[in-house]
Amino acid sequence: MTEVISYAYAVARDAGGSLTEALAGLSGVADAPVHLVRAGERGDVVVAVSPVPEEDFHEAALRANLEDLEWLESVARAHHRVIEALASRTTVLPLRLATVYLDDERVRRMLEARQEAFAGRLAELAAHTEWGVKIYVEAPAPTDRPAPPPADADAGLSPGRAYLSHRKAQRHAREDAYRDAEEVARRVEAAARGHAVDRVQHRVQQGELARGPGENVVNDAYLVPLGQAERFRADVSRAAEGLSGVRVEVTGPWAPYSFATPPETEPVPGAAP
Repeated sequence: MTEVISYAYAVARDAGGSLTEALAGLSGVADAPVHLVRAGERGDVVVAVSPVPEEDFHEAALRANLEDLEWLESVARAHHRVIEALASRTTVLPLRLATVYLDDERVRRMLEARQEAFAGRLAELAAHTEWGVKIYVEAPAPTDRPAPPPADADAGLSPGRAYLSHRKAQRHAREDAYRDAEEVARRVEAAARGHAVDRVQHRVQQGELARGPGENVVNDAYLVPLGQAERFRADVSRAAEGLSGVRVEVTGPWAPYSFATPPETEPVPGAAP
């Protein structure tokens, strides 16, 4: 028989008791049903959890699984699905991916110890959502391939000089794009300042995470009051107007992933915290 442990998704306030309905029939990680853990019979601060196979979350197994993009994407999608179901009803504090405990009783103890802090943070985040803002440089990258046949300015040049001229033009285009990206970043900050109440700067996305065209040079998250959301989106989206080679991507609204401080988890022996 496979041993199971408790996978924790998020902390939330369940004042009206509506979260059980929101989670009804919802599958979490490993297709397991999701339920709520409370600190007491009448406690309205809860943790959404589900049972997961212990063997998948031991330290060695988890390290290998995190290298498996198909497994990681499946867990991330289930994690996000549960958090979004909660966020459709209430304010949530998302926990980091693969937060696990030995059992529900350990989750309950953690919640009892941190209930006051959670309640305070939930109150601060009420009526706010997270918006992501990414800036991309889309200027063509330098290449070692031979330059195309010369035209106009390159006409009459030798193949070697035409190639050097082409590379120089590429370099100047990229330099201009990076300068424009700095200007766009300043515009985004100025526009966001009038609407957002907090900001988190994340590392830029590279490799498999950078799926869109261009080079990601800014990857920020903003905490925005609900009443300011549409103006925030509109003002930030206009930041790249008039500048070529730079793209602004605004995503949201999201649950406040970047603004919820996760609790210190109690590690499972041999498993990730």
